Formats: sequence, C-alpha cells, structure tokens
Amino acid sequence: MKKQFTLSALAIAIASTSTAFAAEQAATFEEAMTGGDASLSFRYRYEFVDQDGFNKDANSSTLKTRLNYKTKQYQNATAFVEFDNNTEVYSGYSFRDAGKPVVADPKYTEVNQAYVDYAAPADTLVRFGRQRINLDNQRFVGGVGWRQNEQTYDAFTLVNTSLPDTTVVLTNITNVNNILGQNINGENHQVLNINNKSLPFGSISAYAYMLDEISDTYGARFAGKTDLDDLSLLYTLEYATQETDNAASNDADYYVAEFGAAVAGVTAKVGYEVLGSDDGNYGFQTPLGTKHKFNGWADKFLGTPADGLEDLYLSVSTKLAGPKIAIIYHTFDANEGSTDYGDEIDLAISQDFAKRYNVLLKGAAYSQGDAGTPADTTKVWLQLSAKF
Repeated sequence: MKKQFTLSALAIAIASTSTAFAAEQAATFEEAMTGGDASLSFRYRYEFVDQDGFNKDANSSTLKTRLNYKTKQYQNATAFVEFDNNTEVYSGYSFRDAGKPVVADPKYTEVNQAYVDYAAPADTLVRFGRQRINLDNQRFVGGVGWRQNEQTYDAFTLVNTSLPDTTVVLTNITNVNNILGQNINGENHQVLNINNKSLPFGSISAYAYMLDEISDTYGARFAGKTDLDDLSLLYTLEYATQETDNAASNDADYYVAEFGAAVAGVTAKVGYEVLGSDDGNYGFQTPLGTKHKFNGWADKFLGTPADGLEDLYLSVSTKLAGPKIAIIYHTFDANEGSTDYGDEIDLAISQDFAKRYNVLLKGAAYSQGDAGTPADTTKVWLQLSAKF
C-alpha cells in the first residue's frame, strides 16, 4: 500500500524563499489540461536464466506498456502522470515459480509517476508526488530502469540552479516503490546532492543520503574527460562513508577509481570499485541504487556480502560495426579476508532503427569462486522496444 506524503521543514523553507524557470504559459486552465503532450511506449522482453541449484531454467516473456501525459504550464505549474502495465506474453513462467530462478519482472498495473511541478523563484523547480529520481551515475539513488517495474519515489523535491554551473537537489522521500512492487523501510529519507560543472575537465558532486531506519551515507564524486586531438581521456574518482541506523552502528567505506580512453570510435575503461566491510560484520550497501548497472549484469551482488566486495573490471564498447557493442569483464574478491567471489563476463548488442525502435541482445555469465556462493548463473535477454 502506498503511503502518504510528508514534507521536510528545510524543503519548505527553501521553497518559500525561492524565481521561475521560464516556460510558455497556457492562457487558461482548460488549455493547460487539454493542450499537453502524450506518449506511448512498449517494451517486450524475453529473459532466460540458468542457475545452479535449480531443477529448471527460467523463461520469462513479458510486455511492458507505458502511457504518460504532461500538461502545459499554467500559473507556473505543470502536472505529469504515467501509467505502467507489465503482462505475460505467454503463461510459461510466473514470477517466483517454484524450482526456477527468480526473474524480477512481476506482473503489475500501477501509476508509475504522478507529480506536480512548480517553477518557483530563485531558479528553483519544486516537484511533489510520485517521481523518478536519478542522481549522478545512479550508484546510490536511481530508478532501476532496466527492470520492467521501475523504482520510483513518493517525494517532495527541490532543484535549484541559481549558482553558476551548479545544481542542488534536495529531496524528502516518504516512500520507495521498488521493482518488486514492495516498499522499502523508512518514511523520512533525506537526500541532498550538489553538482558543479564549472571545471573544464570534469564535474564534482557532494552528497548526503540520510535514509531513515537504514543508513547515512556521505561522499564526493569527480568525473570527466579531457580531449587530446583524436583521443579523449576518461576518469572517475569517488569516495563515500556509511553508518547504519541499527543498534550495531556498523560503518564501512566505498571508493571507486575508473580510467579510460576513447579513440577511433572505440571506448575502453578499467575500474576498481570497493564496497568496504566493517571487520567482516557488515558490507557497504546501496539500497536505493540502480544496482543492475554495477558488479555484473547477472545481479549476483545486489546485496554486498558481510566481508565486502572488490570489483576489478574492464570494459570495451564501440559502434564501428553499426550496432552498439559492449563487453565487460569482472573479477570479484572479498574486501575483508582473501575470499575469491568469482568472475563474470557481460555482452550487449543494441541497435536503433526507424527512429522509434530498438532491439537489444544481452547476456551475462557468472562463475563462482572459492566462496561456493553465489551460484554459477547464465542470463540471456532479447528485448524489443518502441516509443511513440
């Protein structure tokens, strides 16, 4: 059941002092309601999962339909609503079938987003309602857009751009609607992210993610690129520290260093990401993040082991052959101790066509290490999407 919204006193204080984002205004309320923009999209997905420990493979075939509508602006306000439905194309698989691996795409019909925007003073956008929130690279706060049921947030959000090259996002989240149609603990999550793009060679973010009944995380991120003739150098550095809200008050650190280059239509990167451990008792967690993007597409480390996780990865991507092709190799180890958590190789081939359509073939093959868990897993996806 979806919970009611609450507002943070800090958010109200900022909003009350807030100039408007310039936009064409509708002359009447009726014009605003009837003269808006609608869009429709479809995403068919077949997912195959072969996982050790299960007697049967999973074969999921689903179709996600999305319909949304945004009004014109009236009195500096606009409204947006988005409806989603995910249904089985054939009945050969049901979510969490006994004896089969889980495919995290349950059937559902829901209001995915429904919010009101207000263009307030001082270059501030005020948003209230159910909304998508994607911050930085979505490592800590994201929408998990890969799954058929996107993660959204019931929240009051302020976005301010009054300082040069700076975006400040302040959000009070009262409920998290996750990809399984469930809610996440806590009704008063405070999220602050400040991003500055004034440097010619990259952007800097500082953030505080204070998640009620879960944990508090504070960190900073630097990401950018430098162009040198026909070569572009790519780099990312990030550090965060986290303390849990439970009686144990566990604490752990996070850091990542990624470097790469783009030349002649090929991009290559090498990275080292560490989700630290508190003496083997707790591993650094990212409960609101888009976890599928990180630590392998087989999703074997959606929750960090108690002894932490170290992920050394190499990726290569290109469009030289026509479609976009990406291949990523991961090797996983514990941060506390010497446990080998195995390795994984991921491959994706994606092609847009006729402006509105996309086809994607994607695969992940995870092989366990000496820990014995997680289990060996192979996943394959075929996806067709269309937007109108």
